[in-house]
Amino acid sequence: MAQQKKGFITRLLEGKEKSEEYARSTLPTNRWQLFWDIFKGNFGKIVKVNLLTLLFFVPLFAVIVVFILLKQSNGVIYPFGANLGVGYPATPDLLGVSQWLTFQNDLMMYLVIMITTFIAAVGLSGGMYVIRNMIWTEGVFVANDFWRGVKLNYKNALQAALFFCLILLLTTTMLNFSDFTLAVGDVSKSGKFWLNVSKGASYMFLGLGAMMSLWLVALGVNYKMKFMVMLRNAFLMSIGTLPQTIFFGLIAMLPFLLFSFGGTLFTMIALILLLLFGLAYALLVWLDFAQWVFDKYINPKIEGAKVGRGIYNKDGSSSLTGDDSAASVEYQRMILSHGKSRLVARPIKPIDDSLQVYELPQAFTREDLKRLRESKKNIEEDTETYAEEHKNDLRYVEYNKQFEERERALQEETDKKKKKLKPPKMLGQ
Repeated sequence: MAQQKKGFITRLLEGKEKSEEYARSTLPTNRWQLFWDIFKGNFGKIVKVNLLTLLFFVPLFAVIVVFILLKQSNGVIYPFGANLGVGYPATPDLLGVSQWLTFQNDLMMYLVIMITTFIAAVGLSGGMYVIRNMIWTEGVFVANDFWRGVKLNYKNALQAALFFCLILLLTTTMLNFSDFTLAVGDVSKSGKFWLNVSKGASYMFLGLGAMMSLWLVALGVNYKMKFMVMLRNAFLMSIGTLPQTIFFGLIAMLPFLLFSFGGTLFTMIALILLLLFGLAYALLVWLDFAQWVFDKYINPKIEGAKVGRGIYNKDGSSSLTGDDSAASVEYQRMILSHGKSRLVARPIKPIDDSLQVYELPQAFTREDLKRLRESKKNIEEDTETYAEEHKNDLRYVEYNKQFEERERALQEETDKKKKKLKPPKMLGQ
């Protein structure tokens, strides 16, 4: 009883991921299934991670709200949209004033945002570490792992956040300056054309910077790299997986995009999602996708790197354990060998009364011993006959087939490794 109680408490503390009874075959087989499995199975933990992360984003959000209200107040104080014939003198000096105020407000806002980023990076570093561990299907203690993530990843999170803030500051400054120049009107036709071209280029540069920032987060929580190496790899990842990066980036930012729709309803929905799981959801979507990219392009080229963490490979290849070493292949072969049950792999005749073992009397003779041996022999022959007659039954054929296929796959993998050439130089090495 005490042992059962101890096992129950251990499962509560560690979770099914660390229990001995946890079967690898229960894992999802692709990243889409993994996302849904984590989201519905760890929703409580996701909410906790989101609240912890959101706590350190409060100053950042507060700054954004204050400057948005300040920008709206400028539209009330200054007569930009008023009827100049009623209540206001017709002053042509207002040309460009609105754009100049926007330029000043945005410049000040992004400078203050860069300061609050130092606080937001605490939440980002802890949140992305906990979410990454969920994707790796490791046991998670939210509070403990959150602060451990801050200790391990704060520098990387801060670098990614400051990089995005710098890109945002530069592009917004260029856009506002172009708007101000166009509003003043002292520009030739060719000048207007190039100013509009520069605005388009600024938007493209902002989009590229946003994608690179997301990859900086994913690379920082998975690998140890110098910032310039990580920046170069983030650029290569953004360009090399451009359609997928845009798609999953938009999916990850979906709760925040609702704010741009306007209206009280969408704003309330977006606010509820943000408070409940918005930040954790964005990290889960993005890091899950990034793990797929890493498993496809990077991890197979790094000696000792684990591939397919959190994913169960049905073909029995080495991604079952996430290790491609020869020792891992041998370990899987051993698991497959011991995992195949003789009670299920071959037909066993049900127990009936047709044949029985001869019972020896208290005073037995040599003839009684002979009858005992014959009765045992008859039972063995009858069992073998039954097994031979039913060995081609579908359930036995299908059960043995899966082990044969896995054994064949392991053998093919072993043969490939003997012929395998030296892997190319890893990205960023």
